[in-house]
Amino acid sequence: MDFIDALRQFAAQAENRLSQIQTEEATKTSLIMPFFKTVFGYDVFNPDEFVPEFTADVGIKKGEKVDYAIIFSGEPTILVEAKWCGAPLEKHDSQLFRYFGTTKAKFAILTNGIVYKFYTDADEPNKMDLTPFLELDLLKIKDAIIPELKRFCKSNFNAEEISSRASELKYSNEIKAYFSEQLKEPSDEFVKFMMSSAYEGKKNAAVVEKFRPIVKTSLNSLISEMMSDRITTALKNDSKATEESTNESSAAPVEEPQQSQSAPTDDEFLAFKIVKAVLAEQMSVDEITHKKTTNYFAILYNDAPSRWVCRLRIGGNKDYIGLPDDEGKEARSPIASINDIYSFKDAIIAAAKRFV
Repeated sequence: MDFIDALRQFAAQAENRLSQIQTEEATKTSLIMPFFKTVFGYDVFNPDEFVPEFTADVGIKKGEKVDYAIIFSGEPTILVEAKWCGAPLEKHDSQLFRYFGTTKAKFAILTNGIVYKFYTDADEPNKMDLTPFLELDLLKIKDAIIPELKRFCKSNFNAEEISSRASELKYSNEIKAYFSEQLKEPSDEFVKFMMSSAYEGKKNAAVVEKFRPIVKTSLNSLISEMMSDRITTALKNDSKATEESTNESSAAPVEEPQQSQSAPTDDEFLAFKIVKAVLAEQMSVDEITHKKTTNYFAILYNDAPSRWVCRLRIGGNKDYIGLPDDEGKEARSPIASINDIYSFKDAIIAAAKRFV
């Protein structure tokens, strides 16, 4: 079982266990230790590798203990502070912050068994950052963080590589969070900054208020246009490839006709283009192919029927998109139009990444 399958399978199990877990200790034994064993591959019963109740004395306070320490080359490298699965984590990072400064650890994880917050010392050596560089919610797994999580597997672990990547992720996350907020409700400072390239008059409160909706609309419109351009480019590239293939076929010797699949409809071909556009930043779109069967239109990885990304039925009474569930079986969802495919973006990416 590969990493993403193990992660998603464990997430489903964790969700089912939640209602039965009422204490911090039960959270540790039912969620946290199994997570590090099943997903990250650590031997949680080997005290040379996974140490419970690791001593992290703070100043004059002796006997302070962090819930777990993961050991590499005899040194604590990852500290793990555990809380009950029903407890929010916002008020507990200060405790982990104190522990971090007393050890040689390079990373710290604060978790309640469902949410995992990953910290390092990107801002100041040996001092844990106040902001995590990575966050996992098992109930809402984001495809973009999966490669970063995989770095914490025992078999992949490289402290220097993770540290280098962590700094980039931390600042990138903060920039994206800031920009996301500005898309929803631009601040005065942001509006003034954007105005500076288009307006030379005084930027008093009334003028800023006038420009606020203009800035918001302009930015959101720009993002929509960029997405549209990506789809148009994918369509053009594929049309060119199809034309070249047709020319080559017409120049080839005529052979006896063979039984072949019917050609996709215009709507099916457009759906194929949308899926390719969704996957364009994740992998080479040359690896994404299609095949039409009697019952559905399949989008495949490397033209292998067993490696299907999604299946579509378009143009009938009950249109749907089929995507693989945690067991690899097809789970169908109704769609009202081809544009509805965009709402399944994360699931499409996750399906394709099973084969990368």
